[in-house]
Amino acid sequence: MGALPIRYVRLLGNLARYTLSRELAFRGNFLVKISVEVIWLGILVAFYRTVFARTSMVAGWPEDQYFFFIGCFFAISGLIEALFLENCNDFAELVRTGDLDFLLLRPIDEQFLVSCRKVDWGSMPNVLMGGAVMVASLFAMGWPFDPLRVAVFLVTFVCGTAIAYSFMLALTSLTVWMVRNQSLMEMWWLFSSLARYPKEIFLGSWAEPMAAFFTFILPILLVVNIPAAAMVRVLDLRMVGFTLLATVACVWASRRFFLYALRSYRSASS
Repeated sequence: MGALPIRYVRLLGNLARYTLSRELAFRGNFLVKISVEVIWLGILVAFYRTVFARTSMVAGWPEDQYFFFIGCFFAISGLIEALFLENCNDFAELVRTGDLDFLLLRPIDEQFLVSCRKVDWGSMPNVLMGGAVMVASLFAMGWPFDPLRVAVFLVTFVCGTAIAYSFMLALTSLTVWMVRNQSLMEMWWLFSSLARYPKEIFLGSWAEPMAAFFTFILPILLVVNIPAAAMVRVLDLRMVGFTLLATVACVWASRRFFLYALRSYRSASS
């Protein structure tokens, strides 16, 4: 059993090298994609610098803590886009053309092959840039090194990535019945937009039920809020524990739904 994860790690590395070689075959396009991501981060930083020039806090988050939150979001969203987004977008075309048949015949886990066939290297620098923003924010606030907080941050960062991936996989699975997934991916961008902001912005009688729903029912607000808060704000171990449970539930439910969708798939030969 121990050789199985190693096999998949090795296969992912081979797929990543293959897609990198394809990206570098069109270096101009690759550099433009990276430039767009750099410009987008620069615009985001400039916007929030302007906001904090006029206020000391946003939803109770001081400037340096908020920039750590932004860096965390940028890193997680970059990781999701680099590893999974393009593959999930391609799933509709595989279903429509029947090319999914060729993937299902291969002796490898279907979910792995569907969601990890390509690596979008143009989005991978987002992870590094998000990490740079987080490190700069920690230095700016004079953050004292705390190994417990670092460990909790890394664990919850992985959990946030897994929760986001689970939502994307569930939306992608619906393509088996809907064939086109444009509206589904727009729903994904809606979910990711919710993850972009601290949950403290949801104040008031109309917003608090929505915050509770997207925290405890569809836990998209856990994706960035928990790792960022664990690192630079209050370390709430109860919410960390809930995040671990929510991650297991989301990963399990999305995989079961994906396998159920595959059983409903009518191949090109049927």
